[in-house]
Amino acid sequence: MAGRRFRFDAVKLFLWALGGGILLVAAWGAVLTISQGRIANWDSLIIAGIALGSVYALIALGYTLVYGILFMINFAHGEVFMWGAFTAWFTATGLDNSGMMESNPLLAFALTLATAMLVSMLVAIMLERIAYRPLRGAPRLVPLITAIGASLFLQYTARGFFGSGVRGYPSFNLFEGTMQIGPIGIATVRFVVIASAVTLMFALYFFINRTRTGRAMRAVSEDKDVAAMMGINVDRIIVTTFAIGGLLAGAAGILYTLLFNQVHFFMGFLPGIKAFTAAVLGGIGNIIGAALGGLLLGILEQVGPNLFLLGYGIPSPNQLQDVIAFTVLVLVLIFRPEGLLGRKETT
Repeated sequence: MAGRRFRFDAVKLFLWALGGGILLVAAWGAVLTISQGRIANWDSLIIAGIALGSVYALIALGYTLVYGILFMINFAHGEVFMWGAFTAWFTATGLDNSGMMESNPLLAFALTLATAMLVSMLVAIMLERIAYRPLRGAPRLVPLITAIGASLFLQYTARGFFGSGVRGYPSFNLFEGTMQIGPIGIATVRFVVIASAVTLMFALYFFINRTRTGRAMRAVSEDKDVAAMMGINVDRIIVTTFAIGGLLAGAAGILYTLLFNQVHFFMGFLPGIKAFTAAVLGGIGNIIGAALGGLLLGILEQVGPNLFLLGYGIPSPNQLQDVIAFTVLVLVLIFRPEGLLGRKETT
């Protein structure tokens, strides 16, 4: 018993030393960067981070909703995001060729957004019905493996249908230019992304806390058997949860294309993993935590490489954005595995 305790403490000590070392290196890099005056456009980086983080937050909400109901990680959720954005490319291209992008850009954007949200919702519902519902009572590892298989299936089905090339998204001229908010100038497209994402987050929060279906979702997340005895249709609530996650993922797909103007069959992988990181950072299963985690991760991705690495003389720190994101995941798992707003699981 003493040997086990010592081995456990040694591993824990090593992890804390590793996490502390990473934090010290990052802190010293930030001191060097600031003292050398290497960054002049802080406001632009932060706004870009909030815009990107808003997209991560919408995807992360899909992870956290499903986890809150089924206690499983839907690793195919990134592909739900991809299918909505890629399918809506055909709608946007058709509207662009017809001239509607010029004559009625607001309607064109609304139709493109509706297409993405509808397709992502249908893909999410099919995932639940075909891949996950038959495994409802299986051990947790089985749905996890199934989710990874479903992710690969959706990826390579998209590759077969749409091809492996990168396709440029038509530009919505409605969102070109910049706007002034006090002393800060912000690109219109970033403002639209942030405002749209925040609106959807508040709508979800209202739905979960103020509607009958939202209360039923919370009841099912607490105890499915008791909820069923109270007359709640558990299967319908679970399908509704996947549908809402799909709607948010489809919206995130269009907002992502507003920022990066391209789609490809593999585009859901990295945003999906980063959104999962955001959900863990905020506390998976916690809706506010997922939104907060996404915003924080986006800001860290945009500001972090320059803040932590420029002081060390690294020439192209922005190429290490993904390293920053996954380092955050490691640090969260070391210092606070339940996340910023999560609760420790009791056994």
